[in-house]
Amino acid sequence: MDQQQTKNLLDVRDLRVEFRTRDGVAKAVNGVTYSVAAGETLAVLGESGSGKSVTAQAVMGILDSPPGFVTGGEVLFRGEDLLTMGAESRRRLRGAKIAMIFQDALSSLNPVMTVGAQLAEMYVVHQGMTRKDARARAAQLMDRVRIPAAQERLRDYPHQFSGGMRQRIMIAMALALEPDLIIADEPTTALDVTVQAQVMDLLAELQREYNMGLILITHDLGVVADVADRIAVMYAGRIVETAPVHELYAAPAHPYTRGLLDSIPRLDQKGRALYAIKGLPPSLTDIPPGCPFNPRCPRAQDICRTDRPPLFTVAPGRASACHFWKDTLDES
Repeated sequence: MDQQQTKNLLDVRDLRVEFRTRDGVAKAVNGVTYSVAAGETLAVLGESGSGKSVTAQAVMGILDSPPGFVTGGEVLFRGEDLLTMGAESRRRLRGAKIAMIFQDALSSLNPVMTVGAQLAEMYVVHQGMTRKDARARAAQLMDRVRIPAAQERLRDYPHQFSGGMRQRIMIAMALALEPDLIIADEPTTALDVTVQAQVMDLLAELQREYNMGLILITHDLGVVADVADRIAVMYAGRIVETAPVHELYAAPAHPYTRGLLDSIPRLDQKGRALYAIKGLPPSLTDIPPGCPFNPRCPRAQDICRTDRPPLFTVAPGRASACHFWKDTLDES
């Protein structure tokens, strides 16, 4: 194992996941490779159905199986492969070392248990605390994520909180055992812009405080611009571009990334029609040959329809799965 890999909290290598359904085999993740170091934020971007959340579920070991199956690859956490680890050992890692924030806080929280009881349970199960001590720690945690009157609100149920406050509770649950790595799956979905900014600022502040690695899964490029260190762009279950955040925003090297960036509304284009990438992502049961993006790509040529491009090295720390990445980069 090389020196860089030993520095990483997480190394995902050539991960493959498929769903076996009545309509055929859906290849949801097709050879995903990425890494995250302590204190680093990796943003994983892409349209719905690109494989972002399925990759995260495979890393966490919470993939519904059947119909989902990991068919290849490695998921190394501090050098140990989670995919070959026993179920009990992996369960002990969840929450304690790797935690996840889900996108729909209301459905992720137990509606018939108070918020205090759900937070306290983490300490009782994983650290053997008494119920009294666990509730005290739960109140401290709620206060830490800036929930007003935390002690009194321990007795409230999830439906009694606003969407933004429920998301703060989910962050508190993820932080309870001070994990090394947090995976945040669309943590600002359905929140208004002001609350989105508050939640992202809180996550960034807590990450710096605990020096955690953070994987931020989103389809909103605006959310990640100020918080991510690196970006991995996914399409049809593959990573099609990876780059430091500012380099990717300044000059994308893949037509799909370029299309995503062009789709962001801009103040200097007021009155113009909004750009949209033509067509739809491919069915995962029938991914086209060659580059999966070729049916929608304005730059597609014959080679794109026959030869699937590997991840070409664009520059140190940058890669693009496009035969014509140089032309795309020059255009930018």
